[in-house]
Amino acid sequence: MVKLFTKTKRKNIYARRRPALFKEPVRRTRAEEAWQPLKIDKRLAFITFIFICFGLIFTYSSSAFDSTSYFKRQVLFDTLGVAAALFLSQTYLSLQRIFKPIWLMWGTWALLLIVLFTEPIANVHRWINLGFFNLQPSEVAKVTLVIYVADYLSNVQGKLAKNWKLLIKPLAVSAFTFALMMKAPDLGTPMLMGAVVVLMLFVAGASIKHLAVLFALTVPVILYQLIFYTYRLKRLLSFLNPEAQAGGAGYQLMQSFLAVGSGGWFGKGLGNSELKLEYLPAAHTDFIFSIMCEEIGLIGVLVIIAFFCWLLSRGIGLARVAKNGFNSLLIFGLTMTISIQAFFNMAMAIGLLPTKGIPLPFFSYGGSSVIMTLAMIGIILNLAASEAAPKARRQDDFTDYRNRNR
Repeated sequence: MVKLFTKTKRKNIYARRRPALFKEPVRRTRAEEAWQPLKIDKRLAFITFIFICFGLIFTYSSSAFDSTSYFKRQVLFDTLGVAAALFLSQTYLSLQRIFKPIWLMWGTWALLLIVLFTEPIANVHRWINLGFFNLQPSEVAKVTLVIYVADYLSNVQGKLAKNWKLLIKPLAVSAFTFALMMKAPDLGTPMLMGAVVVLMLFVAGASIKHLAVLFALTVPVILYQLIFYTYRLKRLLSFLNPEAQAGGAGYQLMQSFLAVGSGGWFGKGLGNSELKLEYLPAAHTDFIFSIMCEEIGLIGVLVIIAFFCWLLSRGIGLARVAKNGFNSLLIFGLTMTISIQAFFNMAMAIGLLPTKGIPLPFFSYGGSSVIMTLAMIGIILNLAASEAAPKARRQDDFTDYRNRNR
């Protein structure tokens, strides 16, 4: 017999739903409640470790007559820098929520103003004497300016191409920062950071037409700096024809050529440089790359360049996979700051760009440069780790009264 009717259990649609007030809280284990360090990017950490090791080696090797003193101080600077990197790699985003980026710019502007009233070193006002080392505010500005621009662009991303007025605020902040730097006087750092800011604007969606107009507006400023500061014009002329001024403005570049060329394929060996014996000025700072070419040759230098390319590639890769606009822009900006500065310094040493006082990251002797470069690495590690970390469980221990009867 065929069953015409079957009993089915009907759902009581009139039953009162259980309110959120009685939702059981999510219970966590002690291990989950305890603080756990973020897992840093191993490849970026490895690149940084290699740079620190070789930087110390060449600081010792490139210092002609006082190598032990320079080496000890550089070890101290690297130690402080590593400590800053480790601290920021775990806490940067937490600090970002406390200190607004514009506050960082105010502090940076204060430092750039204070340094103008300090005693000049080598006829320029670029360092503040803190006793155990000289603080260079322009190195601090590299980090704070990138943080500010990344924060601003993350809020207007996707709107820049349609509304050029959104470019006014970051450009005004950047221009004021560059103006204070040029009063030192310092033209190399503003040009370096100007390139970084333009790249960040382009990545954030700014129109190429607007960026071209911006470049046209900066040309008169550069020409003014070259014409009214005669020593800069002499540097430019010596760059175009260093042989004609080998005994004057082109002396440093010619000595750099001798160091680079005499290294050959495999170099003279560590510590065997001859040009560092007071022939090449600033051999352990701005022109340390020339000494590296002389001692380890073309093959060794190509390995160093490959590591910088790896750093650039890894930084861009981390910026591309970042899910947060601020994280992506900040990783990109800091990576470009380190990479462009490195390639600018190497190009200067071999005569592809005019000589400027821009150090080689991780290698050139100096406290401010090393500490701030490692601080940039720490920030990148923190942002990359926060992107890779699993999302924390939402805490449901409290009652959400808005959704209580839904």
